[in-house]
Amino acid sequence: MNMDEKSLAGESLQQAEIFSPVEFSNQYCRIMKAAMNAAGDSDIASFGLSIGTLFMKAADSSYAGPEKLGASYFRLLQKQVDLYHYVFQKAQGNRNFPTVAEPSKGDSRFRSDPWRENLWFDAMKQSYLIGAEFIDDFFSSTSQLSSQEEKKLNFFKHQWIDSVAPTNYWWMNPDVLKATQQSNGQNLIEGMKNFANDLEAGAGVQMVDQDAFEVGQNIAATPGKVVARNRLCELIQYRATTEQVREKPILIIPPWINKYYILDLSPKNSFIGWLVEQGYSVFIISWINPDESYRDTSYDDYLALGPMFAANVIQEITLQKNMNVIGYCLGGTLLATLLGYLAKSDEADNFVNSATFLASMIDFSEPGDLGVFVDEQSVAQLEKKMNETGYLDGKSMASTFSMMRSNDLIWHFVINNYLLGKKPGKFDLLYWNSDSTRMPAKMHGYYLRRMYIENLLSRPNGLTVLNRSIDLAKVKTPAFFVSTQMDHIAPWPSTYLGARIFGGNVRFLLGESGHIAGVINPPHKNKYGFWTNRQPLPESSEQWFEQAARYEGSWWPEWEDWLKQRSGETIEFREIGNRDYPPLADAPGAYVKQ
Repeated sequence: MNMDEKSLAGESLQQAEIFSPVEFSNQYCRIMKAAMNAAGDSDIASFGLSIGTLFMKAADSSYAGPEKLGASYFRLLQKQVDLYHYVFQKAQGNRNFPTVAEPSKGDSRFRSDPWRENLWFDAMKQSYLIGAEFIDDFFSSTSQLSSQEEKKLNFFKHQWIDSVAPTNYWWMNPDVLKATQQSNGQNLIEGMKNFANDLEAGAGVQMVDQDAFEVGQNIAATPGKVVARNRLCELIQYRATTEQVREKPILIIPPWINKYYILDLSPKNSFIGWLVEQGYSVFIISWINPDESYRDTSYDDYLALGPMFAANVIQEITLQKNMNVIGYCLGGTLLATLLGYLAKSDEADNFVNSATFLASMIDFSEPGDLGVFVDEQSVAQLEKKMNETGYLDGKSMASTFSMMRSNDLIWHFVINNYLLGKKPGKFDLLYWNSDSTRMPAKMHGYYLRRMYIENLLSRPNGLTVLNRSIDLAKVKTPAFFVSTQMDHIAPWPSTYLGARIFGGNVRFLLGESGHIAGVINPPHKNKYGFWTNRQPLPESSEQWFEQAARYEGSWWPEWEDWLKQRSGETIEFREIGNRDYPPLADAPGAYVKQ
């Protein structure tokens, strides 16, 4: 760089034309007004108080163990001395002197050159990492906390550590300082405008250009028709792109936490589009976005009016006795429930030919970070809020999921939008992520209590649906589980436990990346690899991983080889719908646009 980054902030701010005082004042007033309006509608104050109380309790526990506390302080002081020595050596020209602290693998916050090549920013980075290690260590002496409190503490401790990173502040971030110098501070003005706009809209930090996509045009655009509809869902049938299709149709059960088109993003990333190209007859459920009138809609309703309704329609249209069913995330939990229900009456073979589970929780004993938000106290507060509105607002779920990857899904966009003053990019996956849905009060309360808190689905006869108790060990349907290595929503060791419950032939595959990117991994990208084997599942996920072989590329073809063997012969594609179920509308239908 042409000049020392340390001086960039000072020199930029000395330029008279950097800010328009009137413009700055206007944007500041907009931010404060919007922030006060947002605060008036939230319970963030009481939430912050409860977390603060937890930190105080943990601190008291740390002070109660002076030996461990002393050791923590000693390590902090030693590393600070080592850092001073490092800075001195580097300043003297010793380029090979070892660093004291380095970011963890996968931490992309400090990837730009100045964090390594400029001594000022290098020292700032390492000082932050040393301090973060101390905070982590200091709040680890938590003998006075329960197991659930420790999980909460650990989660919010790292939220705090992430929030104070120097990358998040314009006067400490070399990329922002460079942009400030080059634009005479216009990036900060644009950033304030972006911030004020987001606050006024009440939409949170924007991750994507909302004008870049239109549902049914360049996203959720695979040709098809809505062939059936009820109060809870639309059933979409897709037009084949091949003259011959596999005999067994495919039914996809997506989660109703978000819109169905996670599996039908832009054409190059569409899982549904790829399936159609491979010669399959594909149907998918598109769930309604419920309002207050759906407050008493139950989990049983989702089962009866979702896959059971869809299966009857598909049987009538295709004249096939059974089908291959795919469940994604919460849709996979519903699929497991359906299989358990059918197995109790030997009906499974009359409906489900094979079952595929994409990043789906069945055993909830190890829920990962999401478990922080699902305990008796948290669920009771959530139920109280849902009883007032009749539903859980989609923004609440979106915020929770973003916090699980705060550096990637919060702070990255804070820096881009508010410090660099840039507009969000055009990314189909993030557009889908921002298109959140609501959750009916009765159903969501049931789901959190029966699945997460009580873990009844994994227990023999633990869960009763449609007046029938279910036992997943009785399920003999061939099943294929796809999980992802970095999944924060459905951790793969937990999904593995769920796979082992079934009594039939089960394959397990582990993809790289996370809950969405690891699943939506088209073959043409050749981006992420996967692990799998064809042996019976050993007792633990660790044993399975040791025995598994890694392969390059997308998991889609590997799974499709398995599916093809269970899809029958090829037949001529019948027209979309039939006399009893004529097309009602073009895909993507009406419900997805609500």
